Parts: sequence; structure tokens; C-alpha cells
Amino acid sequence: MLQLPDSPPRMKTLVSVDESYKLCRQLIAKYSATFYLSTLLLSKEKRPAIWAIYAWCRRTDELVDGPASALTTPETLDLWEQQLESIFAGRPVENYDVALADTVQRFPVDIQPFRDMIAGQQMDLYRSRYETFDDLYIYCYRVAGTVGLMSTSVMGLDATRNTAPWNHDQQPYVPIDEEIALGIAKQLTNILRDVGEDARRGRIYIPLEDLARFNYTEQDLFKGVVDDRWRALMRFQIDRARQFYTKAERGITYLSTDARWPVWAALMHYSRILTIIEQNDYDVFTRRAYVPQWQKLRSLPMAWMRSQVL
Repeated sequence: MLQLPDSPPRMKTLVSVDESYKLCRQLIAKYSATFYLSTLLLSKEKRPAIWAIYAWCRRTDELVDGPASALTTPETLDLWEQQLESIFAGRPVENYDVALADTVQRFPVDIQPFRDMIAGQQMDLYRSRYETFDDLYIYCYRVAGTVGLMSTSVMGLDATRNTAPWNHDQQPYVPIDEEIALGIAKQLTNILRDVGEDARRGRIYIPLEDLARFNYTEQDLFKGVVDDRWRALMRFQIDRARQFYTKAERGITYLSTDARWPVWAALMHYSRILTIIEQNDYDVFTRRAYVPQWQKLRSLPMAWMRSQVL
């Protein structure tokens, strides 16, 4: 009896582009309220693209920090990078991918920062300590500095800001270092805010050389000791993060005019977390530093003013 060949596997039906962007928006609104508020200040054209990029970043981070992170292996991240290649080739695999595939078609988004972010997640699989700040910087660039590079492709630059009208051949300044600096600043802020949470998972992101500099031990950190040594150490860390915010500020002026306000708002909202840590007497073990919604809203006029004059 002739046996018919098996039917070919059915392709997964994905949502529409509009529905995919909606999913990305919902994801960001749920898990990144501060950032989501800033994106609402973007133009209607750029806003969904930023949601698509950040949704991918969030899902990438969840592979090593989410509920199912215990199941993540290097092979998992290799497959995730293959899926990324498919997205950039116009072949989305999952519903969230549809929006990113559309974004990379409409904006000049480079794939390398996405690959670098995956490399950063790989580091989390085998490293739980960083000896020096130089070591930590590489990690921070990969998991956060890359986001600035991804985003600027959508934000766009203001060519009139840095070229003379009589020199049409002059290439506009691209604030790459400043874009990376904002991501580094935000990641350093995350690290300081989440010291207690990371310690409960056996991770220490504050450089060990800094702990030694202030005579504060890993055992002190795991016990949640808040004393003069810890306060001095945290002041040192906060000062470093603020230096990166200051560097990032210098690059905002080169962004397109419709992107400056939301970037200023995001910078001001996030850097405010450092102030809250100070107000909490540097206790990041039992108190979580967060910026109340009313303070975020109150800062928007100042962010707008800075976007116009700086």
C-alpha cells in the first residue's frame, strides 16, 4: 500500500506589524515605567521603533535574569543570536520579532550592538564578580551602552547642529561616546540600586578593587552592612555614575530636535535614582530606590527647557 509522505510542518502564524508594536508597547509599559514615560515624548513615527528595540533588549535580559534563567545555557544564547539574524533578514520568528523586523527595514539600525548585548548576557552565565572597573565597563557597554547605539539610529541626528552652512561636505558629529556613556550611567545606576537583590543571587557587580579600597568585604555586602565604610564606597560609586551622566548630556544636543526632550527626560529620571539612594542613607539592602511618578512628571518642563537651550 502506497504511503503518502508526511505533510510539511505548518508555519507559525505571526501577528500583524501593528499588533506586534502593540505587544512591545505593553511590555515596556509593564516593566520599564520610567523609560515608557519618556518614549511618549517621541514623535509617532519614532516611538514604536524604540518600543521594538527595547522590547528585544528586555527579552534578551530576561534570558539570564528572568524566571526561566536557570534553564539558559550558552547554546540558548547562540540560538537567540540566530533568531536575531533572522529578524534582520526579514524573517521574524516570534510575535515580538515582527515589530523589530519592520523597524530595521525603516531605520538604519546596525546589527552589531545587538550581537554585543548578547555577548554581555553570555558574561552573566559565567561571571559573578568583576575585579576592576575596566572589567565591569566591558560588561556595562555590552548590556547597556549598546542600547544608546541602537536607539540613535532611530532618534536621528541634527546635521545643522555641527556643520557650517558653507561646508556642505563636512560630516556631522556622531556622539558615539556620549551615547554609550548614557547606557553605562544607567547600568551603573541599576547596579547600585540592585546591590541587595544581586547579592541574594550570589552576584557582586561593584568592582572588588573598590570594595578593598574602602576595606569593605564580600561578607559585609552579603550581610547588608551599612556603615561608614559602605557609605564612603557608595559615594564613590555614585560620583562615578554621575560623571557618565555628565558626559552623556554633552551628546544630546547633537540629536534631532524631536528626540532631545525624551532623552533629557530619561536621563533626568534615571539619574534621580542616585539621589534617592542618598536620601535612603545608602541602604540598598532593605530599601529600593525608586522615583515617584509625581517627581517624574514634575521634571518634564525642566527636561523640555534643557532640550531647547543646551
